Amino acid sequence: MTLAQLVDTLGFEAITDNINMERDVKTGYTSDLLSDAIANIEEDSVWITMQRHINILGVAKLKDAVAIIIPRNLQVEASVVEKAREEGIAILRGPQTAFEISGLIYNALAKK
Repeated sequence: MTLAQLVDTLGFEAITDNINMERDVKTGYTSDLLSDAIANIEEDSVWITMQRHINILGVAKLKDAVAIIIPRNLQVEASVVEKAREEGIAILRGPQTAFEISGLIYNALAKK
């Protein structure tokens, strides 16, 4: 499933516009601990986290994450969004909790 298909299926808001929309999403990882995310994010993953500071971009870039997904429609500072665009890192958000987003993504990927 591509990131664009995931966005369309689950209704996420792409706050960095069309970055990585053609990339395939094969799995996801949910964690708010940066060191845990670094140790465990797999290839072709989306990363679900409530963290919204600039350091999430470094983790996503290091692990080549397809996208960062922010739950509960939490706001992301404009400077972080701007830097994400510069670095080619997709940031999405949705109204659901991290738990709900994890389940929705799991089920969407299982159907494909």
